[in-house]
Amino acid sequence: MRLTGKTAIVTGGGSGFGEGIARTYAREGANVVINDLNAAAAERVASDIALAGGKAIAVPGDVTLGADWERLRQAALEDFGSVQVVVNNAGTTHRNKPVLDVTEAEFDRVYAVNVKSLYWSVQAFVPYFREQGGGVFINIASTAGVRPRPGLVWYNGSKGAVIIASKALAAELGPDRIRVNCVNPVMGETGLLTEFMGVEDTPENRKRFLAGIPLGRFSTPQDIANACLYLASDEADFVTGVCLEVDGGRCV
Repeated sequence: MRLTGKTAIVTGGGSGFGEGIARTYAREGANVVINDLNAAAAERVASDIALAGGKAIAVPGDVTLGADWERLRQAALEDFGSVQVVVNNAGTTHRNKPVLDVTEAEFDRVYAVNVKSLYWSVQAFVPYFREQGGGVFINIASTAGVRPRPGLVWYNGSKGAVIIASKALAAELGPDRIRVNCVNPVMGETGLLTEFMGVEDTPENRKRFLAGIPLGRFSTPQDIANACLYLASDEADFVTGVCLEVDGGRCV
């Protein structure tokens, strides 16, 4: 039980990578606060964790809003008394398409969800972590921020921003014993797969994208959860500013 005694907030925890992280953290002894824009999805995951003997609550909310981050922190503290880990997993993309076809609304939404949410998480939790003597941020970025694909220009840029911001935060907040790390998944079998590909999800289309991944498969929620488990654990106590690629060799 590598996370016994810790409370972790997981945004976007109602499905995909976030659900995998939340379930894994709970199995490893953490109290888990599951945030998602989809209230029913967050409640489902929290209920499943409780039925399996874990401890979890669902706190619906929009990660692009500072007020919702304040509610999230307060709910976590009211139920569990403390918070040690914040996983910024919630994310979105515009559909894979030519750069000039991306609308302003799509651009604004991608940067609000993928980047501004980090700003609000820092505003909500850095003062708290400083008071309690430390804490952990784990930000889910993407291989798109390291090795970008055509058709996803502004998504690529948003994830590059997450990577650089995470490194800068690690440098600035290290003296406060606040660790900040990234996990960079390659394309995964989540609800956004069709958007990332920009074409119908067929075996033939998947084959085109899998050709660039040496290990020959997409990432899974458990792959990402395993990396996040290590970074949240005491085993990673001297690890900060790292961007861990979980990508089957895509970025080699």
